[in-house]
Amino acid sequence: MDVPYKIYLSEDQMPRAWYNLRADMKNKPAPLLNPATGKPMTKQELCGVFCEELVEQELNDSTPYYSIPQAIRDFYRMYRPSPLVRAYCLEEKLQTPAHIYYKYEGNNSSGSHKLNSAIAQAYYAKAQGLKGVTTETGAGQWGTALSMACSYLGLDCQVYMVKVSYEQKPFRREIMRTFGASVTPSPSDTTQVGRAILEANPDTTGSLGCAISEAVEAALSQPGYRYVLGSVLNQVLLHQSVIGLEAKTALDLYRIKPDLIIGCAGGGSNLGGLIAPFMGEKLRGESDCRFIAVEPASCPSLTRGVFAYDFADTGRVCPLARMYTLGSGFIPAPNHAGGLRYHGMSPILSQLYHDGYLEARAVEQRAVFQAAEYFARVEGILPAPESAHAIRAAIDEALVCRQTGEAKNILFGLTGTGYFDMVAYQRFHDGEMTDSVPSDEELAASLASLPRL
Repeated sequence: MDVPYKIYLSEDQMPRAWYNLRADMKNKPAPLLNPATGKPMTKQELCGVFCEELVEQELNDSTPYYSIPQAIRDFYRMYRPSPLVRAYCLEEKLQTPAHIYYKYEGNNSSGSHKLNSAIAQAYYAKAQGLKGVTTETGAGQWGTALSMACSYLGLDCQVYMVKVSYEQKPFRREIMRTFGASVTPSPSDTTQVGRAILEANPDTTGSLGCAISEAVEAALSQPGYRYVLGSVLNQVLLHQSVIGLEAKTALDLYRIKPDLIIGCAGGGSNLGGLIAPFMGEKLRGESDCRFIAVEPASCPSLTRGVFAYDFADTGRVCPLARMYTLGSGFIPAPNHAGGLRYHGMSPILSQLYHDGYLEARAVEQRAVFQAAEYFARVEGILPAPESAHAIRAAIDEALVCRQTGEAKNILFGLTGTGYFDMVAYQRFHDGEMTDSVPSDEELAASLASLPRL
């Protein structure tokens, strides 16, 4: 059966329910712990920080499907279903027998997959009668998505943006402001935790861990506000399952079974969403698909971190999560894949990796941009630096197929566009881009501060 360049689903084929991967996991992700007591966080404790319905989704590891509210499905229709693309041109240029597919999530105003969870979290905040939400953002895709969702629903949106990205990507910042959000470079002097971080390290370029701390403090200090997060949490991976559910529906139309699924990994939202239904099949013994998480060598939480309870934020005000981590105080080099600079990994993905269901590899920045440039020239889409990590691995795996002669089906996630990353592309083209890999000594120093339980 011939496969078209782009497989478009109809609106009626868009998922009506999110898939909760945890329901099929034999080893469930460990519970979040209260840092003061060392005991699992209760629903009541979490509701002080998160919206009530989102807490229910966060804690429920047995319900396999959650119905998507009609208001959210109506919003999704603006940009979903997103296309599944057969990369014929890339296959031809690589001279590979592999069949390469990518799920393209860049066809909305936020430029990434982040809108899938942003509208869900904003919807539940509005339904609870809240005034607004606070959040952090790294490269800016999540902040953009949340500001767009909040604008649509009439909620206030306060964004703490990692300082290096705030400076590198002013136009991403201005999109957030266009949608009505306030954007503050983090760490800042507007919060107690921000001032403490600046006092300890005045020249810091910031991290997602820093920005999370500030956003949580801002939410707790304002009545009628809650904190929302764009990755890592179980609830976020639940919402992002629409990516994988659509991809599976499209592949099933042509009776295609993926042999290998690849995604970039920072906190885990896009990778977790893409692989969800396919991983469910593997957990149930229905397939033997391989899954690869691709992370930056400058922030290698899976490949060089440890599986342990750690703070989700630098300021140590958030609950403890059992995940692969480099230590909550780890400040990665200011590479251009801002969305992949988190010190830890989703507890769901961490557990899957720990149990051997998920592979991981770390790649260096210049190799990533080589792949990004090649893909742009061949497929005509300028990828975000984050997505280019998946492209790098997909190309490498396709070249292995060229050597072995195996016609594997490779699926990867193209999670965003790179049009606000031109400073990075400029530095790559001018030969000014460098690779940064933390030393064993640097990682050991950061991991030495892990909480002792």
